[in-house]
Amino acid sequence: MHTSAPLATATPVKPSTVATPESHKPAGTLESSELLQGAKAISILHNGAIYRLQATKLGKLILTK
Repeated sequence: MHTSAPLATATPVKPSTVATPESHKPAGTLESSELLQGAKAISILHNGAIYRLQATKLGKLILTK
């Protein structure tokens, strides 16, 4: 009879959900909520072109021209 050792399972690392204090933000850093202000998408004018910044249902950001 052959017995095998149980397989080790890795514990997933969850990203921190703690807000970064204002004093620890790099200069020029904005929260996405400051840009979106409750909207799902905003337009950004950059060098004469309009870009669209959109928040997805999964909490990701998409920037398109």
